[in-house]
Amino acid sequence: MHPQIIRDKPGDCPICGMHLVKKESASKEIHDVSLHTLLQPTNGYAISTIPATTLSSSEEPVEINALGYTAYNTTEVGAISARISGRIEKLYVRYRYQLIKRGQRIMDIYSPELLTAQQNLLFLLKNDPSNNSLINAAKEKLLLLGFPNEQLLQVVNTKKTLFTVPVYSSYSGHVHEALNTGMNNAVTEAPAMSEATSVTTQELSLKEGMYLQKGQTIFKVYNPNKVWALLNIYPSDQVFIKVGNKVKIVPEAKPDKDFSSSIYFIEPFFRPGSKTLTARVNIDNSALQLPIGSQVRATIFSNAINAKWLPKEAILSLGLEKVVFVRSGNGYKTQKVETGVVYKNLIQITGGITVADSVATNAQFLMDSESFIKIRDKD
Repeated sequence: MHPQIIRDKPGDCPICGMHLVKKESASKEIHDVSLHTLLQPTNGYAISTIPATTLSSSEEPVEINALGYTAYNTTEVGAISARISGRIEKLYVRYRYQLIKRGQRIMDIYSPELLTAQQNLLFLLKNDPSNNSLINAAKEKLLLLGFPNEQLLQVVNTKKTLFTVPVYSSYSGHVHEALNTGMNNAVTEAPAMSEATSVTTQELSLKEGMYLQKGQTIFKVYNPNKVWALLNIYPSDQVFIKVGNKVKIVPEAKPDKDFSSSIYFIEPFFRPGSKTLTARVNIDNSALQLPIGSQVRATIFSNAINAKWLPKEAILSLGLEKVVFVRSGNGYKTQKVETGVVYKNLIQITGGITVADSVATNAQFLMDSESFIKIRDKD
């Protein structure tokens, strides 16, 4: 109810749609309170002239505000692994978070296995040039071991082996180190984004002259063009959030920019130390306007809800139960109600009262700190 709305006849509030209640003078006294009324138990009945309201039926367009941050999309992460064992002769990637492109040369390695495979191919070309099946099998073996096609043609044409073989990246993005200092197959996580500033210019622990093992993950490449916005969803808002809901993302560092997307996934668990669920939103960051770790504000557009509503102040929570004060004669009696979703200053009422019942606008005014409320069901 909006007290600034005053009319000279019954009707509905043009703002919230609630029925207008007759305005009475604050100094007006109750003259017709009977002795029977005064003797009603105080734990279930209260005498008061507090204004009343009724259920309001309306369709509320639900918009949820959420905070979050940007993070790498882990579905866009590529791993560069060693296809063969060997020694790093030349390293072209020096720093963590260095940006590389697909097809970029990242290192040269010496591998006895590749050298032997080249020698076998040259032996076949020299001594059995008509045996196409064996020659093609030898070529296929080199390609499967990661030998570049351009270098393979060079070996066939020059009839000379290559002692060092270039390794090219299959992905574009930021380089994250996947090796620990022991140079074994254990993979370490990339530094936390809060540490990104301090480690960006640090050199990789991978050095020239080190040995790689077959199948070992050398680098992980994270794509900065496709990122996630990880939004914190509070318990009171979780009922409104569904996969597919439209979202508008606004970076706090660039409030004049916004990104439109939708919820891609809702994590079905609480992250350690968090009391909120996390919703993932895909963002196209091709222009690189969103650095990883940026704080963002989001507006989530949920489906409209058509329901019966009461103001929050009209509901008194008793823990597991919720009650309202329904007008009865010259006072109010307690009435248990069933509630649904909570949205802004409104609570959905699913049972317990009808649109014909007048309810106290503020339930807290009808009890004190020592009150004991007796719950009754609808008569």
